[in-house]
Amino acid sequence: MENVHIRNIIYDFGGVFFEIDYHAPVRAFKALGFQDFDKIYAQAAQTDLFDKLETGKISNEDFYLEIEKLCPVGTTREQIVEAWNCILLYIDPDKVALAQTSRDRGIRTFLLSNTNAIHVAAFEKMIDDKMGIDVFKKAFEKIYYSNEIGIKKPYPSTFLEVCNWNELDPKETLFIDDSIQHVEGAKKAGLHAAHLKPGYGLKEILEEFIP
Repeated sequence: MENVHIRNIIYDFGGVFFEIDYHAPVRAFKALGFQDFDKIYAQAAQTDLFDKLETGKISNEDFYLEIEKLCPVGTTREQIVEAWNCILLYIDPDKVALAQTSRDRGIRTFLLSNTNAIHVAAFEKMIDDKMGIDVFKKAFEKIYYSNEIGIKKPYPSTFLEVCNWNELDPKETLFIDDSIQHVEGAKKAGLHAAHLKPGYGLKEILEEFIP
């Protein structure tokens, strides 16, 4: 790619390294009798309840209590936990290896994920079982989960905060995500950004921006 010198990469997590089924919770909650779950939760947009969970503004317990109010009487906590976590499928070690390779080449690498404490506990265990959580974390200089830092994508200010924290020049920083609204937010912040999608995967993006 002409006139682009990438020194830093900020990676998304879900849909990049960890396979996600964004529609699974909708199906699962519908099976429990919660017919309109898709109206309050989606990949592109969601209601205040989920935003609060993803920025650490409410506890796991308060989140569950709010969901329980919307579910049919008799729905158990275990059923809700299972329905909420079914979005998580599996880690792809080969993609993590690509990030490790870019770091080994001297690129500063970071992870920035919109997530929540419930999912973090679940997917970190899945990663540890599959490849070792230490191996995964070693591929990144720092990992930022939205529920821990209190800010989230797609706001341009979020990307600028991460750059400021690590003294990154946005013009030398690439952001990779599978959600187009996050890609657009990064571009507004002055970063280079690539939309990971079928036919333009992580390997292709890295080869284009870091030949």
